[in-house]
Amino acid sequence: MGKATRESYGIALAQLGKENENIVVLDADLSKSTKTADFKKDFSDRFFNVGIAEQNLMGMAAGLSNVGYVPFASTFAVFAAGRAFEIIRNSICYPKMNVKIAATHAGITVGEDGGSHQSVEDIALMCSLPNMTVIVPADDREARAAVKAAAEMNGPVYLRFGRCATEDIFDDSYTFQIGKGTEICEGNDVAIIATGMMVQKAIEASKELKAEGINARVINISTIKPLDEEIIVKAAKETKAIVTVEEHSIIGGLGDRVSAVVCDKAPTTVKKIGINDTFGESGTPNELLEKYGLTTKNIVETVKGLV
Repeated sequence: MGKATRESYGIALAQLGKENENIVVLDADLSKSTKTADFKKDFSDRFFNVGIAEQNLMGMAAGLSNVGYVPFASTFAVFAAGRAFEIIRNSICYPKMNVKIAATHAGITVGEDGGSHQSVEDIALMCSLPNMTVIVPADDREARAAVKAAAEMNGPVYLRFGRCATEDIFDDSYTFQIGKGTEICEGNDVAIIATGMMVQKAIEASKELKAEGINARVINISTIKPLDEEIIVKAAKETKAIVTVEEHSIIGGLGDRVSAVVCDKAPTTVKKIGINDTFGESGTPNELLEKYGLTTKNIVETVKGLV
């Protein structure tokens, strides 16, 4: 079993602190949960706890960016994307500030904290903002690479991390690149395009489908914006249908963005698996994944229904 991507974020952040003295970290009184505490321990002079004040968190990050620092603003996704949206829009994205928003505890696998804390609309909100780059890493290695890549690029970035551990998907040969998808499994019957923790479910589904004579291509889309249109169009042309899978609302997330590309450039059937226009509820992560159909079994059944 690998790490939760929020843990990977903390590890990468502490390493970046050693490499770049312009990296600063801001947190909204959640450093133990967001895993920024390691950075705080080593670089206390570059760490700022703004308290439970997420709008100030983003405004301060914008100000620090304006004088040459590379700020990482960290809090739970539901607060980062929701409570601070207007500040992100007008103080970060509009002037294109070099701010990195690290949102942890995204999706329904926050679990027992319930629907009020389960952000299932943050990708849609962040993708709607001009100048924003949106990244959802699938495993530990990709998460650490994404944090480094975000620090190196100029401009606003939204990094989405999970609370639960994810299995390792990539090995040391993997090279992460912002804006590029990755084909993990070959297949020309159907394409399963997934993001975040659902990539592992897609891989498992591909294996089960292969045993039944269905060859499913699996594509990891870690950068939701800008989207790798080339890999999506190629899949649309070479397979019979596309299934998208995300731990997010089917409105405004990966599925909608893939559908827009396909509709415009290579029309084919697209079936979206995600949260079906509802809020979450309290339960264990596995119970919630089962209830909302974010399972290997549902991916397999969906694919079989199409091909």
